[in-house]
Order: sequence, then C-alpha cells, then structure tokens
Amino acid sequence: MLFSLKQASPGARTALIILFSLVIMAVIVMNYRDTSTLDQIIKRGELVVATRNSPTTYIEGADGPIGFDYDLARAFADSLGVRLRIVVPDNLGDIFILVQNNDVDFAAAGLTVTESRKRMVQFGPVLEEVKEQVVYKTGKKRPKSMDDLVGLNLEIIANSSHAERLGELHHMYPKLKWTEQPDMDPLELLTLVDEEVIDVTIADSNEVELIKRYTPDLRVGFNFSGPKELAWAFAKTNDQSLYFAARDFLEEAKASGLLQQIRERYYGTVKQLNYVGTQLYMKHILERLPEYREAFEQAGQLHGIDWRLLAAIGYQESHWLPDARSPTGVRGLMMLTQRTAKQVGVKNRLDPHQSIEGGSLYFAHLKKKIPERIPEPDRTWMALASYNIGFGHLEDARKLTQSQGGDPDKWIDVIEHLPLLMRKKWYKKTRFGYARGSEAAKYVQNIRNYYDILIWMIDKERNIKETEVPAFGILPPSL
Repeated sequence: MLFSLKQASPGARTALIILFSLVIMAVIVMNYRDTSTLDQIIKRGELVVATRNSPTTYIEGADGPIGFDYDLARAFADSLGVRLRIVVPDNLGDIFILVQNNDVDFAAAGLTVTESRKRMVQFGPVLEEVKEQVVYKTGKKRPKSMDDLVGLNLEIIANSSHAERLGELHHMYPKLKWTEQPDMDPLELLTLVDEEVIDVTIADSNEVELIKRYTPDLRVGFNFSGPKELAWAFAKTNDQSLYFAARDFLEEAKASGLLQQIRERYYGTVKQLNYVGTQLYMKHILERLPEYREAFEQAGQLHGIDWRLLAAIGYQESHWLPDARSPTGVRGLMMLTQRTAKQVGVKNRLDPHQSIEGGSLYFAHLKKKIPERIPEPDRTWMALASYNIGFGHLEDARKLTQSQGGDPDKWIDVIEHLPLLMRKKWYKKTRFGYARGSEAAKYVQNIRNYYDILIWMIDKERNIKETEVPAFGILPPSL
C-alpha cells in the first residue's frame, strides 16, 4: 500500500518535504563532485588565475594587460575555449592561500619552486630558470658577498623565495638585517634602489634584465643563489584534471614554439642596447623629442598607429635629427628615399613635420600589406622590417623561412632567416635578391627597445603629473 502525503499529519508532511529536498540536494552535490575541476571550468566558461604585478608576469599596459605569465595563461584559456579572469591579491603570500583554498584555479605568477612551497602547492612544468640577484646602483660600493650586505638598507618582497632564503642564512649572518615589504612589487623595489631610497634589493634575474633597460644605472652585485625554477602553482587535490590539462598544454606550447615566441616577445630585446646607448636615448627623449612630439601624436592619430612607435622609428632612423643624411641618399628625420617621399607626397624631406607625416603614412601602408592573419605584435615587427629593407625582401625572407621548416607568420622564425638574404646560396633563389637581412633584424630589435623605454618614460611622466602637485600649480614640461 503506497503512502500518500495527504494521509500524513501536517508535521510528518513537513518532515517528508524537507527530507525529499535534502535528497535532491545531495544528488546535485554528488553529481557536481563527480564533475572534474576541468569540466567545471569549461562549464562556467572562465579560468580564474592568480598572479602578481611585475613586468615579467602581469601589468596593465597602455593597450591592455601584458606579461609573460599573462600571455601564457591567456593562451591556455583560449585552448580550453574559456575566458581568462585575472586576480591580483594584495601580497605574494595571499597567492598561495588563494590556490590552497581553491579560490582560484591556479597561480601564474613567476613563482620560484622551493621545498617549503612544495608542501603547500603542486608545481607544474618548469617555465624558466632564473638566478636571484643582489641589485645596487652604480656609483655606490658594489656588494660582492653576504658580508657586504651587513649595515645596508636591504628591502625585499615579503613571502618571497628571497625572504625564505635570507631566513635560512640568518644564523650564518646574525648581524644582517632586512625589511620585508608585503605591499610592493619587484619593479617598485628596483626603482627605489635606482632612486637611492634604499641601498639594495634582491630580485630574479629576468626581472633585473627587463628593468635595466629603463634604469641603466642598476647593477648586479652578486648572485644570491644558483639557478632557480619558475612554474605555475596548483592546489594539491585528488582531482588532477586541470593540472594534466595545463601540463599537456605547456608541453605542446614548447613543442610548437609558442612558449619561445612569448618568451622572445618579452626578453628578445633586453640585451640589445648598452649602457651608453640607453643613457643617450633617455637624454634625447628629454631634449629632442619635445619639439616633435606633437607631430608624432598627430600622425599616430591620423593613421591609427601608436605615436610612441612612430617616434621610436624616427629615433632609430635619425636620432630625431631633421637634417640627417646617409651616403645612400635617404634624408630627413624619418630617412625617406626620394622614391618613397614622392610616393607619400613629401616635397621637402628635410622638413621634420613633412618627414614625420610621410614616414608614418609609409609605415601604415606597409603594415596594411602584411597578411591580416598574422597577429600582433608580429605584424608590426614585420612591417618594421619592411620599412628597413622593403616589403619584397621581407616576403623573400618569409618564403625562405617556410622552405626551411619555419613558420612565415611568426616573427621569431622570420628573424632567424633574415640573415640568409645576405648569403648568395640563398638570396639567388629569391625574387628580389640580396638584402642586408642582419641589419633589418637588428633594426627591428632596436626599435622595440626604444619603444619600450619611451612607454616607460611617458608613463612615469604621467604618474608624476597625477600624484604630485608642483609649486604654484605649474606642471613640469611635457617630454
């Protein structure tokens, strides 16, 4: 005989309804638990990743977020068909808490693999190897050993591997003192060293390489450690679906060249400019650029190109000298040939405003000729190579790249094959023949450096204007 709710007393009826609801909820929870972490991510359409602010991991650039770890995490999210959501906690230690509590899916934050951290999280495949370095400013006494750090104002990132290592060494150097900063990023501490607010800091070698482009007075005193591995961090759990998916993605990224392509994007130019060249460039930004900045800005707005990139091209071409000439007949601030000048309507190549407008128009024209399937920033780098050696020679280099098994749509592959245009064995097979391919490769790398440094200095100028109130309300002159 079947029991009917209608026959039950009101109290029993309520109890049965509650019990039935609990059973349904239990079934839902069991089904949810049976769904893997990876399936849950795909269902919600979002990958949540914790990171930290650093030029090597993630920063908000003028045109959106950039950074080695950010680009790699975004590519992973794309491979899963989901969007990427970035979480930046207040300090480094919170990143591990977020991972352990499953508040994020994993951390991509340039994290050093250490034994103590292995007890908290599970690390993925090694992405980079770095050295931890003691950094000081030139003109100060160089610290050559741990003993030399005693008595110095040493500040480091709290909860970092550097802090962990100092703690391990403290019994050997009991007089050594340091301050741990929970709310700063490596870039800020390195800047404080450059500004002589603190004496020294400790940073990873990849961070030091990047920052030295903008602060050439920084120097490495000594290596604080041997090679250290950087990797993504995952929660320790029985469900390994996300970890395995990330591991497979990174292995494929390495095999396909994607990992190297992203690495080249951020580190490919770090050693191109020497100390003297960087200092001279910064001096010219302050002394020469102001006269032509408005012209670059107007040309950039007219042609839809970042004016700072156009300025970087101009500096590579002439060091912003309007009457520059070369033995080959190119002239002016943007160093236009007679043929190019006629093509873009420039009547006087030595007129800086005509030259900037003409050079910008010519670059925009070249960029439009690059196949649209080629993504940024590779399209821009290839257009720059075209500006130097001509579009035809670039196409020859791309064809040689393809014939040698490389990808003609990837700048990292094309730049390796540009020098072949200088070797008869190869250029005789091309349509346009000999070209100074090595020069074009260096040309692009230099402009990339100039561009990055200019972005840095313009952003620094903007931050000063926003945070400081000069006497009498007068702002410092524009760059």
